[in-house]
This record gives sequence, C-alpha cells and structure tokens, in this order.
Amino acid sequence: MHAGAVIVPAVLAACERHNPDGRMALIGIAVGTEVLCRLSLVVPKAVHEAGFHPTAVFGAMGAAAGVGAALGLNARQIVDALGIAGSMAGGIIEYLAEGAWTKRLHAGWAAQSGIRAALLARGGFVGPRTVFEGVHGLFHAFAHTTDGDYGALTGDFGTRWVTDTLAFKPYPCGTMAQPYIDCARRLAARGVTPEDVAEVVCEVAEGTVHRLWEPLADKQRPRNGYAAKFAVPYLLATGFVHGGVGLAAFTESAVRDPQVLALAAKVKFVIDPDNPYPNNYTGHIRATLRDGSVVEERQQHLRGGAQEPLTRQDVTDKFLLNAEHGGWSAAQSDAALKLVAGLYDGHIDLSSLRG
Repeated sequence: MHAGAVIVPAVLAACERHNPDGRMALIGIAVGTEVLCRLSLVVPKAVHEAGFHPTAVFGAMGAAAGVGAALGLNARQIVDALGIAGSMAGGIIEYLAEGAWTKRLHAGWAAQSGIRAALLARGGFVGPRTVFEGVHGLFHAFAHTTDGDYGALTGDFGTRWVTDTLAFKPYPCGTMAQPYIDCARRLAARGVTPEDVAEVVCEVAEGTVHRLWEPLADKQRPRNGYAAKFAVPYLLATGFVHGGVGLAAFTESAVRDPQVLALAAKVKFVIDPDNPYPNNYTGHIRATLRDGSVVEERQQHLRGGAQEPLTRQDVTDKFLLNAEHGGWSAAQSDAALKLVAGLYDGHIDLSSLRG
C-alpha cells in the first residue's frame, strides 16, 4: 500500500494549516502509517480479493488516525474520526481491466477524506464506535467478513512498529512485479540478448495472477501506458531490453516498442503453490534459449524492503528523477531536499514548494 502517498501529504497539509508543529507532524505520520499497515493484517488479502484497493480503503482510516494524532485529538475524537472515515473509504480495482486512471485518485482521495474526518471529529461530529468490527463495519463491507485478527491492529501498537518493514519501490510500477524486473536485468547482464530467447516461464503466486498476469495477451501487450504498470510480461521485457524501468516506460509510444513487445510475447507463467506471497514478494525467470540451453534467475525478496533496503542515496536519486519528470529544475529539487532535511525540526511551512 502507498503509505507515503496518503499519510504524509494528509498530515503535512493538516499541520501546516491547523498545527504547524514539526514534532506533532512526525507523530501523526508515525501513527497514521502504522494504522494503515496494521489494518492490512487483520484479514490479509481479503480486501483486494473482494475487488477493492487497500490503499483507498485503509488509507482513509490511516489518514484520519494520523491527522487526528497530529492535531492533538483526544481518544473519543479519534474514535469518531475513524468512524467518520469509514463512510468515506472506498475504491474499486476495476482500473485493472483496461488501464483506466482511477487508481491515481485513490491515494489523494484517501488523504483528503482523512483530513475531513479528523476535522469533523474535532468539531464534535460523531462516528460509529464499532467502525471496524461491527456487523456493518469496514471489514464486513470491504472484506466480506467480520472475523479477523484484530490483535494485529491493536495488540502491540506503539511497542512494535510494522512501519519498519515498509519498502521503497525501485521502479514506478506494481510492487509485486519488481523482483521480476530485477531478475530480467540480471539475466541481460549475463550477456543474454532478447533475440537469444525462445521462451520465458515465470513461477508466480496465485494471488497475483488476476492483477498482473491475466489476461495474458493484455499483459504481454498493454492497452496503454497505465495498464503497463500492472503487466509483468511487459515490465520484465522492458527491464531486460532497456536495463531498467522508469517513468518513460509508461508513455503511449513506449508501450509500442517492438523489441519490448517481441520479448513480452514470449513470457508465460506457472503457479508456484509454495510461493510465500503476501508475506514476501519473490521473482523468478526461467528462459529457454534458441540453442536449447536454459538459464534461470531467482530473487527471494523485494529489493527496497526490509531484507535489502535502498540506500538514502537511492531514495534521493529516485526523488530527483521524479522531480525532473514533473518539470522541476535542479535548483527546485535541491531546495526541496534541503527543506525536507529539517522539515520536522520546527514550524511546518511548505510554501516554498508551491512557488
């Protein structure tokens, strides 16, 4: 889930206007991110399997908790904020069918909902106390069950930080696809060319198939740049051919690259019943070459996660590339990095970023 895209902007926006205290903003980000992450552990995978985007559903709740904490709401007000946010949560994953743009709304909508819910609660608006576990609560609505491990949400909150396991994505696409891109890049680095490849078979988790692998023809040849973000055959082939996957891989011209599409057409999958998803994201490529030989690459974890974190320089480099893509000059990017370095030390003021 996109914790950084929901919680951080929600808390910073609320704090800048209502409580520009860097320390409280940091507390709010910690609380909101932890709530967002822990909610996904109550009934793992169920929200996605029911057809909803967890970032959109749990993001509203996490943002409400984070903003509430940052603004100093009392316990009853935070309960109300969460109850209110439950009626604002939502976001279907039908964007996967054709690469529609609606997923792009979800993080911002969740952040906005969290702010509004917290402010309503601060003003005395009452929300349902049983918003999570109730007969008609959040999990009934979005996971089709009220049974779950609610201890995962509240049991050791504040003493064990699930947030520590958050990952920074190396590539601007679906998280579960990233280890496959790394495998493809390593295969190419071994001297294998796209023309050498007769067939590629990837072992995958069954839970990822409906999002990233089927219909296979659409994933080999995405309909548009946004659909390409959720198409492992295309992503794998792009990483192999171009040595990486950046924002430029998702333009309308990029998704018609004949060399990439030729390789993507050779990519198939088989389900690995022992795949550890969702507890771990793995990658695998077995390529049969035209000379009959077979070469293979495996990755047992997500690069950028707890097992292989990105360095601070990696994260800074990714920020700079994103800023450049968004039209910022080098001077603007440098100024933003300097601001962020001391952002939580005192008064929250983001006006220079809006100049």
